[in-house]
Parts: sequence; C-alpha cells; structure tokens
Amino acid sequence: QVQLVVSGGGLVQAGGSLRLSCVVSGTNFRINVMGWYRQATGKQREMVAEVDSDGSTNYADSVKGRFTISRDNNKNTVYLQMNSLKPEDTAVYYCNLDSGSYRYWGQGTQVTVSS
Repeated sequence: QVQLVVSGGGLVQAGGSLRLSCVVSGTNFRINVMGWYRQATGKQREMVAEVDSDGSTNYADSVKGRFTISRDNNKNTVYLQMNSLKPEDTAVYYCNLDSGSYRYWGQGTQVTVSS
C-alpha cells in the first residue's frame, strides 16, 4: 500500500520561509516522479514543482526562483523549500507520486502567508 505522509506547513509572514516534507512508503520511491501541488480556496489544484527520477525539475512560473524541490532517495522523501513567500502562496499543499499508471496523493497541509 502506497502511503505519502506530509509534514511542514503553517503560518508565516510574507517574505518568510517554510519547508514541506513528504515521506513515501510502499513503493520503489526512486523510480517515480514526485511533485508538489497546491489548491487555494475557490481555485483549481495546480502543479507547483516536480522532480523526476533523474533529478530533473520543473516549476510553475509563479514560484520559479523562490521554491526548490528536492528528493532524497535514501530517505524516500521529497522536499519543497519555499522562500520569499507571498500571500498568494496561501493554499493547501499536496504531495504527489506519479507512477506512470496511477497518481497517489498525500494529505494536504495548510500554508498561510500573512501580509
């Protein structure tokens, strides 16, 4: 059974930083594409950042230069370092594992950025 357990998130002032972590179990972590998505109130869920099995990354334009996604295959963990946070980054953040045939989701974690 594939499980994704998310930690991190919280309340931070604009300009601050947070780090999200997502620990994966029940699958061969290193071969999967891992991603972070977010959903703000009243909006659709959107991709924030992705990291492929070879370490290549992809970011939403809105977070480029501020967020960094990384993975530690020895710890089965993917991270999202969020710097220079803005109020518009406020959302519920979700960890995602894309096996190619199915997508798995972790529980959401609230990130709130106050102005």
